[in-house]
Amino acid sequence: MYFRAYYGVPDSIRAPDGTPVNAVRGLLDFIARLVGDYSPGAMCACWDDDWRPQWRVDLIPSYKAHRVVEEVTGAPDREITPDPLEAQVPLIREALALLGIAVVGAEGYEADDVIGTLAARWNGPVDVVTGDRDLFQVIDDDREVRVLYIARGVGRHERLDARAVVSRYRVLPSQYPDFAVMRGDASDGLPGVAGIGEKTAADLLATHGDLDAIIAAAQDPDGPMTGALRSRIRAAADYLAVAPAVVRVATDLDLGTPDLELQPLADQQREAFAAFAEQWGLGGSATRVLAALDALDALDK
Repeated sequence: MYFRAYYGVPDSIRAPDGTPVNAVRGLLDFIARLVGDYSPGAMCACWDDDWRPQWRVDLIPSYKAHRVVEEVTGAPDREITPDPLEAQVPLIREALALLGIAVVGAEGYEADDVIGTLAARWNGPVDVVTGDRDLFQVIDDDREVRVLYIARGVGRHERLDARAVVSRYRVLPSQYPDFAVMRGDASDGLPGVAGIGEKTAADLLATHGDLDAIIAAAQDPDGPMTGALRSRIRAAADYLAVAPAVVRVATDLDLGTPDLELQPLADQQREAFAAFAEQWGLGGSATRVLAALDALDALDK
């Protein structure tokens, strides 16, 4: 989300000392908008403690490889991040801490895995805010888990449930990982199965149910699958053996017991945030996020 904020707000927005703060201000405005629209009782900023986990790279070396800015032996890869944005990340974390919004990550895992785990464990409705289609797999109507999809911007986000995923892709949320594996995803460096696009992947899942059954059908020369499809799936056997583990988000991480409940800001917190906002020139963005959080407190009363 802070990447989207950075690219959505002019980098001419700066603190009094000249430091760019467009991503900070944009993210605060995103939070204010979403809090105002949905009045959550709990909130979590899920963090990439490891944006490109080695265990996923070991399975598929091309995973996010095009996003690596440099590789240093013995050091983790760095994601391509504009310098003016990288300088704002510590400010973003400080702003979230001052507002009492939990930041949760997990060593060796991505933010998606944290989201998957929290969504699986939370007792009550969950709205997952993301622009990442891979997280469509966590949608669960029975447990009231949906995705607020921000690919077109927070102000134009879509509320996606299982019906929306079926309407868009003709697969269930639970089938989405297998669908994504076969289709591939250039943005994540996943090659997919050559010759299989979204339509064919959806048709295969409609007929066979899941990837394991599709692979089994490809081994049956007397089955209904065409010879061309059988050949394509068999040719991708090595990829299909490992890709599902890369695409599926974790749901069983040990995250401890983070406190995600939103509490009214104490006077000391409010004063500290006001000083922070003044120092970094956060202006109306700081005012709006405080007003949105204060409105939550008023609702509880």
